[in-house]
This record gives sequence, structure tokens and C-alpha cells, in this order.
Amino acid sequence: MGERLSGSSPDRHLDPAFPLHHGGKIEVRPTVRIRDEDGLSLAYTPGVGRVAQAIADDPELVHEYTWKSNTVLVLTDGTAVLGLGDIGPAASLPVMEGKALLFKEFANVDAVPIALSCTDPDEVVETAIRIAPGFGGINLEDISAPRCFEIEARLQEALDIPVFHDDQHGTAIVVTAALMNAAQVTERTLADLRVVVSGAGAAGVAVTDMLLDAGVGDIAVADSKGLIHPDRTDLTQVKRGLAERTNRAGISGSIAEAMRGADVFIGVSAGTAQEEWIASMAPESIVFALANPTPEVHPDIASKYARVVATGRSDFPNQINNVLAFPGIFRGALDSGATTITPRMKVAAAEAIAGSVGEDLALDFIVPSPFNPRVAVEVADRVAAAARFDRVTRLP
Repeated sequence: MGERLSGSSPDRHLDPAFPLHHGGKIEVRPTVRIRDEDGLSLAYTPGVGRVAQAIADDPELVHEYTWKSNTVLVLTDGTAVLGLGDIGPAASLPVMEGKALLFKEFANVDAVPIALSCTDPDEVVETAIRIAPGFGGINLEDISAPRCFEIEARLQEALDIPVFHDDQHGTAIVVTAALMNAAQVTERTLADLRVVVSGAGAAGVAVTDMLLDAGVGDIAVADSKGLIHPDRTDLTQVKRGLAERTNRAGISGSIAEAMRGADVFIGVSAGTAQEEWIASMAPESIVFALANPTPEVHPDIASKYARVVATGRSDFPNQINNVLAFPGIFRGALDSGATTITPRMKVAAAEAIAGSVGEDLALDFIVPSPFNPRVAVEVADRVAAAARFDRVTRLP
């Protein structure tokens, strides 16, 4: 989850982040070296012409003879950057560079950050489609809801490469992995759990959908106006869909009503969860307070009542961090030649992340460290296998 940062200008001479970013965090390097005229004639004209003609004759060869098979487009319009909100494309670029850096560091996936100076969904979709031929996948980043839902759906419909909005699905995958292990360490299954999700934006919708796919018993979702249910007349199309597939208990009113006796609270909003709400939850409760840098409820307070507590911060145990998911997901999708990312592939990623904890599983260690080198490998392997099972690959 991204941090909600202050809008005040930091002292660039004292803040260690600025020297690290000086000149940018990524660069393009060749994979072959040109040392003589023979090499030049192979890498460029006339040798490159033979390769280009072969691709023109058989377009599938582009995956074998260009960087497309290992390169992802990281695309944003700068409308929902970290916790800063709509700060525009230029200010979003350091974040997109950081995303590209993580792709390379954790899964050896090359990524190109592109920040668009347009926000209209039609323009974003058209631009992405026009530049997509050079990439093996698209990672949508920091695009505000509800526009992000339409943009992702339209791009995936139009393209034969995976399109993945990490703010939705990356968060959902890691939350699902964490909840799998939290249930295990408290001797329950996902089907045993009644969940309350605070937030019906991009992350909240994706978390809810994925937990339902993974088999959670029941989920109630709340936005700023209260619980989402079919009788509300102020719901957007996305929220009406949520109302149809959640809240089987038919609870209405405030989120406090739903949290009474609930097993799990998942916060993916900037709201606040009162201490008495946490106290009213079922025994052995699980609290994921993921707002940054201020969780919906402080972990010390949540720990007075909950058995397992997770946040989006690195200075508390059980950090829910998207970097556990997206590098390995794209590694597996690219390696298998996947044309889309299916629900089965997302669940496979969550299971791989959960399984990477292994024998270290504990109340304060329900997700692995991002620096565990096996995480991206395991996620990639499971995602590739799921892609082949779902028959969404261009490779045998």
C-alpha cells in the first residue's frame, strides 16, 4: 500500500531520498555489445532487416527476437499517486521509475515508465493501445477510481497481452495471501471467516472480489456513507455490483454494525476504525489496517483485542507489500506467454506467497520478507502453471 505523504516541501539537502533519486533510478543498457563492423552489420543494417522481415512474415516471432518477451509498460496518468492523489504525470515519474526498479531487482523483468499527460479514459486507452506493440504486458499504476476499472477492462479486451492494475490486484493478492496464513495460524479456514472491508475504491473492490474467489465465507464492504447493500440508492455501477455479491447477512447502517462479531477487518481507506469497533469483533480476530502512514487503527491498540494484526508499514510486523506479488506475476505471465491474467493466476500467486512463509509462520510473521529470493520464483512458477491450465498462453 502507498504512503500518505505530506504536501510540504522537504529540505532536499537533508533528506537522503533526494541523492538516491538524483538523475533517476533506472537506465537502459544493451544486452549485446558492438565492437567491430561485423557486429554492427548484425545488430543493425543489414542484419536487422532480415529479422524485421521474418517478424513481418510471422508476427509471433516478435516475442523471440525482440525485448517484448521480457518488457512491461508501467503506465500512469498521475491521478492517484501514493497518498498524494492527483499530482500529475511529471510528479508521478519517480514512483513509476521505482516500480520499474522493483520489477528488475526482484524478477529481472525490464519495465519502462510512461506518464501520460491525459486523464480522459478514451485518451488513456487509445494511447496505451497505440504503444502496446512494443511491450509484453502493461502494469497500470496510480490511476484513480472508478476510471481505473474501465481503463483496465477496455485495454484487456483490446490487447493480447496481460493488463494488470497493481493498486487493485497486487494489493488483493497480498491481502489474500496474508489472510490465508492468518486463518491457518489461528486454526481456521477462509470459509470460516466473516470479513469487513473498509473502502470501496480500487483496492477495496479487488480485495473483496479476490477473497470471494478464494472462498471466504462472507464479506461486508463499507464506503464513506456506510455499508454497501442493495437497498442503497446512491451506489455507482461498481458498488451496485458489490452489493449483489457481498453482505449475505444483509447488514445495513454503519461499519460499526458489521464489525460486531466479525472475524476480520481489512482497512483500505483513509478512514478510522474506533477502538470499540475492534473490541466488538469475534475472539481470535484478525485486523489488517493498511492505510499509510497512519493505519485505520494503531497496531498497539488493535493488538489488545486481535490475535493477528497487519499494516502497510515496514516498521510493524506483517507488512502487506505489493512487491511480494507483481514482479513474480509478470515473470510468470511473460515466461508462459500469457495473454491475460486470470482469477486462477491471481489465486495461485497468493498461494505461492502464503506458502513461502513455510515453517516460519507465526502470529507476527504471516507474509514473507520481500527480500526472500524464493518469493518471486515461486509466484512466477505458480502463475505460469495456472496460465497454462487456463489455456491463456501463446506458448505450448
